Amino acid sequence: MSFQSLGLSTSLLHAVNKKGYTIPSPIQEKAIPPILARKDVLASAQTGTGKTAGFTLPLLHILSEGTQIKRRPIRALVLTPTRELAAQVYENVKEYSEFTNIQSTVIFGGVNQTPQVRAIRNGVDVLVATPGRLLDLYNQKMLRLDEVEILVLDEADRMLDMGFLRDIKRIISYMPSKRQNLLFSATFSDDIRKLANEFLTNPVVVEATPKNTVAAMVEHKAYYVDKVKKQSFITKLISEGDWSQVLVFTRTKHAANKLTEKLNKSGITSLAIHGNKSQGARTSALAGFKNGTTRVLVATDIAARGLDIPLLPHVVNYELPNVPEDYVHRIGRTGRAGASGEAISLVSHDEVTYLKDIEKLMKQKIDSEDVLGFDHSIKMEPAAQKKQQNQRRPDARKAAPKTGKPSFGGGGNRRRNSR
Repeated sequence: MSFQSLGLSTSLLHAVNKKGYTIPSPIQEKAIPPILARKDVLASAQTGTGKTAGFTLPLLHILSEGTQIKRRPIRALVLTPTRELAAQVYENVKEYSEFTNIQSTVIFGGVNQTPQVRAIRNGVDVLVATPGRLLDLYNQKMLRLDEVEILVLDEADRMLDMGFLRDIKRIISYMPSKRQNLLFSATFSDDIRKLANEFLTNPVVVEATPKNTVAAMVEHKAYYVDKVKKQSFITKLISEGDWSQVLVFTRTKHAANKLTEKLNKSGITSLAIHGNKSQGARTSALAGFKNGTTRVLVATDIAARGLDIPLLPHVVNYELPNVPEDYVHRIGRTGRAGASGEAISLVSHDEVTYLKDIEKLMKQKIDSEDVLGFDHSIKMEPAAQKKQQNQRRPDARKAAPKTGKPSFGGGGNRRRNSR
């Protein structure tokens, strides 16, 4: 199937061709026709599958084919969970609308609102926004949403994880009840289906990949590493592997800062991005990572959402996520667009159950091994096991296996799928 066969306008096809795309991805092929038919859509698509174009192209087609209003009220609203994702979506909107008469802008927190307000007052057809800044400007009467025709919730699962449900409902209450709704999510969790039932009308369900699957080209590997030896081990991995571009995930901002400092002292150029960093610092860090001046980008889960990094070869889980779905989001940064990638996890004794939860979610075992000089010398004490289980969320506890903890003794013996 070609983009032309999907029914897109000549102007949009011109923009698609300029970007070098000829064949739509599965999510684009499945989502674009029902959106063009003005149906509500509930879509599941992993990062790197082309989902942004999957809603941007038909959205622009609908707006450009409709009646043009001179004062340009906001006719389409795209909500995203993070600043980075908002900026990425806006870039896509700008690129694809190059040969149309559609105007757009993006608003998010952490930066001066004055230029954003000026752009809105000049008139925009498409607004890309994070919930917080949108509500701020709405409450200041700097924008109106009473003429929105199309609402897109991008990465809706992450918005719910970040506690935006109440904000989303408030924003929806400010819009006309008659509108087209598009909900895109990496997973179809129960919470997502509940949200869809509340504000989608007879949606077309589009699933480009099975629930909670990961890219087929990603190789997964876990190393059992003592917590206090993780910094030394990841330095060894990056140095001896001569890795030039590595995305590393931590659970906390403090861990991200601490690891970045240690890597830089070891001669490995590194920068951290997390919620405490200014938007300018985050943008600069990402730019340095993309152009090769920074070898390692250390990120928390929330800060990494929406990062557009093509052909990323290595993702390292310095700390495993305590929510298994976050593993799928993290490693979605590698193995994209048909390229191979490697997802490496450093597992300390208090993260063993997290690894098992991830394997259960993915329905596959992850190759694992002890490493001489970095592995554990003792098994986890029963008290530590109980403490870890109490820290995990209720639904994760239900998914945890009741038996079978890997031994962390031994010196360097590989144990592939033998736990």
